[in-house]
Amino acid sequence: MNRIRASTTITLLLAFGAGLVAVPVAAGAATAHNKPHNWVAPEYKLFAQQLVDDIMRDNPELLSLTLQGTPPGEDKTYTMFAGSFPERIGQASDPDDIMVIDTAITILDPRWNRSDPVRKFIVMLPLEDAQATPIGLAVIVFKNPLGINKSNGEYLAKAQAIMDRLRTRIPEKAALFKPAE
Repeated sequence: MNRIRASTTITLLLAFGAGLVAVPVAAGAATAHNKPHNWVAPEYKLFAQQLVDDIMRDNPELLSLTLQGTPPGEDKTYTMFAGSFPERIGQASDPDDIMVIDTAITILDPRWNRSDPVRKFIVMLPLEDAQATPIGLAVIVFKNPLGINKSNGEYLAKAQAIMDRLRTRIPEKAALFKPAE
């Protein structure tokens, strides 16, 4: 369970079409490393994991990439099924992750006033297949070093370019859970 500190807030920028809407939300003490697992991946490497590995290799400005959603045969089991931190695969999705999965909105989280060990900018986008059908969530975390003053729009554009590349490689949701080639 996430702990929320009432005195701490962050602003998430929600992208609706061409516009951005700022929404203040409570920021909890991140417990991503200790979250419970609600799914066990198969013994083989998933095609989804191969996609993550390829994107991470080709984008050195990323800190991480995770893919989340409901695995085949599961009902409302929202989980991380592929990512750049393999030990986190199977962790339950957070409420904001589920919101993106269920509503297909985009969240920009510039991590204002956060004391993260590494400065970062997070973009949460609907994961889509080649037909642009929403099938889950991609959480793209960019390095955001001091002195690099990219705009929210620049991070969003880069994240959308990554998603465009992913989309062309996903014929349908079921393909993500097949063995990597």
